[in-house]
Amino acid sequence: MKKLLIFTFLLISLYSQSQTYIKGNAVTALVLVPNFGVETSIGRKITFQTDIMASFWESFNGHHPMKFYSLIAEVRYHFQEKYNGFYFGGHAGADRYQLQKWNYWDTNMYEDGFGYKFGATIGYEKILNNRLMLDFFVGGGWHEGYYHGYYNDGTPGRYEKAEHWNISGDWLPYRGGIMISYKLN
Repeated sequence: MKKLLIFTFLLISLYSQSQTYIKGNAVTALVLVPNFGVETSIGRKITFQTDIMASFWESFNGHHPMKFYSLIAEVRYHFQEKYNGFYFGGHAGADRYQLQKWNYWDTNMYEDGFGYKFGATIGYEKILNNRLMLDFFVGGGWHEGYYHGYYNDGTPGRYEKAEHWNISGDWLPYRGGIMISYKLN
């Protein structure tokens, strides 16, 4: 019941604002990684966006796993007017993954875990007409991952010997693209 009330409140909040856009990332769609979001007004020059991205790839080449799910919530400050021009955003997010980290690409090891991230986004939004908008953006920040390291060649056991979770933190670029946006109201 509590979850239903929270969901209802969030839904009403989204639709009660004067401008709400639903978005899809054209760049990540080219590599079959869906990335969808919702951006809504919460102030004169401030918007709130939440987006989800997922990769369902078992691997790119049959050897390296590349599955992940990511959820990001972001508050954006627009330097001119909302939805038209440059903006800066601060975000927080969480993810679940089974993938081979960039510095392990030449090995037979991969990571299975979860993490959180805090970072920033810089972008530019361009209104095309009364319903469509483009959102060009890049972002990144600190990602802290908790994982178990495994071999992907059938070798049993874990390659790392952490008692519970191995922990790794990195400064990374982890978001970007061109969101095609449709105005709901």
